[in-house]
Parts: sequence; C-alpha cells; structure tokens
Amino acid sequence: MPQQYVVPQFIDVEDKIIGPITVRQFVLKIVGGLFLFLFYKIFIIPVFIVCAIFIIGIVGLFGFAKVNSHPFHVFLVGVLQTLRRPKRRIWNKELTHLVSVSKDKKKDKKEKLQSAAPTVVRKPVVGKSRLAELSLLADTGGRYTTDLSEIVQQPTINSEKKGNNKSEKKNNWEV
Repeated sequence: MPQQYVVPQFIDVEDKIIGPITVRQFVLKIVGGLFLFLFYKIFIIPVFIVCAIFIIGIVGLFGFAKVNSHPFHVFLVGVLQTLRRPKRRIWNKELTHLVSVSKDKKKDKKEKLQSAAPTVVRKPVVGKSRLAELSLLADTGGRYTTDLSEIVQQPTINSEKKGNNKSEKKNNWEV
C-alpha cells in the first residue's frame, strides 16, 4: 500500500504571532516605533508631529494595506518592474538561434554576452495614404498595385481541352 503524505494547505497565509498581527507587521511596527523615538529625541515637537504622521502612514501602508489580496510591497515591486521595462517589445529572431558549443568556454561566454545585447529597432510610422493603399491591397486579394504597368495577372483555367488523346494533355493553366 502506498505511503500517504500530508499536503500542506494555506501556504500563502502568514503566521500570526500576536492576535491578528503577523511577524512582518510586528517587525514593521517595531522599526517604525524606533524611528518615532529617534525623531522625538532629535527634532522639536512640530517637526516631530509631521515626521510621525509620515512614518505612521508608511508603516501602515506597508504593514496593513493590500492590493488585489497581495501585500503593498509586492504591488510596489510589480509597479517598479513595469515602469523599468520598455513600452514596446520587438522580437529579434537572430538572438533566439542556438549557439554552437565551442571548446573554449570563456570565449563562448563572452560571445554570448556580446551577441545577446538587445538592439532597438525603430519601425517607420505608416501614414494614412499608405494605410489606404495597404487596405486596398488586402481587399483585392493582392491584385492591386500602385503602378498600372505592374498589374499581376492571376492564372485562369482554360475551359477548352486541346485534343482527346491522353498523351496530348497539357497544363490547363494559362497566364
């Protein structure tokens, strides 16, 4: 008979130490309290009150606020990562090819680092006249061209058969 294992559940829930306060919240409160005590000893009362409001707000925000059921610090890290990423991503096929393995690993690593540097490719902005031309090209199935002398003729089926002999059968497509 196979051995049974206990599967842990609720692994995303933090452990509570004092009532509803988790370890992370408790540490944040202690650090915030130390800053409040330090500012109380250093500054005069009006400056201390302004600093206290700011510190209590920061501790409350990072300790107790949740965005989409995630702690605020996780949300803040996500926002900062999103702001650092480029707005437009362009796939460069050349960077995805496999690199051949060479005997000299140090040179190979240097080449990978140099070749893996992303290059920014700027695409030209398409104007309205070009969009209209592309739209007409798509609507007509590729038969439209801007120059009338370059009209593409599509192959058509020849409805007449030339001869009844099987050996005389030729291509029924004509251009």
